[in-house]
Amino acid sequence: MAMKKKYRVLVSDTISQKALETLQKNSIEFDYMPDCGKSEALIEVIEPYAGLIIRSASRVSKEVIDRGKNLQVIGRAGIGVDNIDLKAASSNGIVVMNTPHGNAITTAEHTLAMIFAACRQIPAADYSTQKGKWEKSKFLGQELSGKTLGLIGVGNIGSIVADRALALKLKVKAYDPFLTDERVQRLGIERVKTLEKLVTESDIISLHIPKTDKTTNIINTALIKKMKSTAILVNCARGGLVDEIALANALKKRSIAAAAFDVFSSEPAVNNPLFGLENIVCTPHLGASTSEAQVKVAVQVAEQIADYLQEGAISNSINSPSITAAEAPLLKPWVKVSDVLGSFIGQIIETGLKEINIEYVGSVSELNTRPLTCSIVAAILNPILGMGSVNLVSSLIFARERGIVISEIKKDSQGVFGSYIRILVKTESAIRSAAGTVYSDGQPRFIQINGIDMDTRPQKSMLYTSNIDTPGFIGLLGTTLGKMNVNIATFSLGRQEKAGLALALLGIDEKIDPNNLDAIKGLKGVKEAKTLRFEI
Repeated sequence: MAMKKKYRVLVSDTISQKALETLQKNSIEFDYMPDCGKSEALIEVIEPYAGLIIRSASRVSKEVIDRGKNLQVIGRAGIGVDNIDLKAASSNGIVVMNTPHGNAITTAEHTLAMIFAACRQIPAADYSTQKGKWEKSKFLGQELSGKTLGLIGVGNIGSIVADRALALKLKVKAYDPFLTDERVQRLGIERVKTLEKLVTESDIISLHIPKTDKTTNIINTALIKKMKSTAILVNCARGGLVDEIALANALKKRSIAAAAFDVFSSEPAVNNPLFGLENIVCTPHLGASTSEAQVKVAVQVAEQIADYLQEGAISNSINSPSITAAEAPLLKPWVKVSDVLGSFIGQIIETGLKEINIEYVGSVSELNTRPLTCSIVAAILNPILGMGSVNLVSSLIFARERGIVISEIKKDSQGVFGSYIRILVKTESAIRSAAGTVYSDGQPRFIQINGIDMDTRPQKSMLYTSNIDTPGFIGLLGTTLGKMNVNIATFSLGRQEKAGLALALLGIDEKIDPNNLDAIKGLKGVKEAKTLRFEI
């Protein structure tokens, strides 16, 4: 019997001994160098390794990836992959895996611990008591039973927090644009339709969303002013979701009662406007820091790395569907189309997602479409939930757990294009669709959006608008972008009929900031305007 090829893996962060034992048990040779990931040393040592296991401290830059001539797979023990250059890894054919569910319970429990600590002022009371003071009357707390917990985001961690909070007799309300009626009923919570209403009605507000362009500083001065004077704000999700200066000012003025933060806009956080205030509890990103969670994610990532190197199995991949060597060249251009179409849909929908219907027409219908479907679903969900929250292996399970119905239809060639993919999604308020194909250059093209024919190649930065078809709109939009110093690279138009609904999809060289986007939305006849980003 032929012996299995020997592979060597570098572990560049501190990790559970159980993970090292797992690698050893699977005949994977490894070097444990837990400090090299934090420095330039990783660039110097990476070349001979087939696999790399990291946690949050290592920085896997393009330089590291380019130097890793033998690197096949990177495994992240945990969910966040913002410390990995995914584009460089994908370009170099390196599979990136994470362990998205291993620390969910631990993070949820830490959220509840922070709520208790803030409500009862436990850290300050402990400090005072150990200083020999007996300031019992100073630390008057709040009882949780009967209070309203407002959750911003009800994903994996948020739903666990909701479950535990209900057991503590809290009332749980949630703001999540993608929360369906079925999940609301299953979780036993109340859905609130606006963020403003949630923060106004809640006694405790807890964030459980990823940091994206849309969610950066989602809690700002205006929303903080709407909170109760007795409110407590908790963030154990991602740094940068809250305007920390605005919150510090509110805490100083006692316009809200307290806050509890495990994550900060800049980490390691050595200086922060929240530090030193009496009415805040701070911890150094401990959400996933329990021995149980660390063992879970460490063993899981070691098993995934071993399975990939020894068997070619891909689990929890961020950037690669499960595709055989024979299928790869045939599917590769269609994976690009799937990613673009799914990402487009994910960036334009605004309410709870109910159905994803996928049509494979012509020659693409004869291929193995499962990886394409997984790619489409992941691409739809990731702009909503943040990169790393959903991957190509977990996407279908993730969608079905949330009551999202997924269907596939395969058809023979029809229409002008010999083969194409069309996605139609139903949300709680609208139906959206997009179709795309592969041109002779092997690159993806949009050929239809919301039933309107178009022909445009995706760009890294794009602007999508819908408007009532009126003379002069194109000139007005172009002039407006010019005043904003935004250069137009490509411009594609389509309409239903004269004076009916018209769409524009523009490739742009510069990012449009939120204020300028609001100005575009305010143009006469504009019904919708969205900035889009594609990993091209």
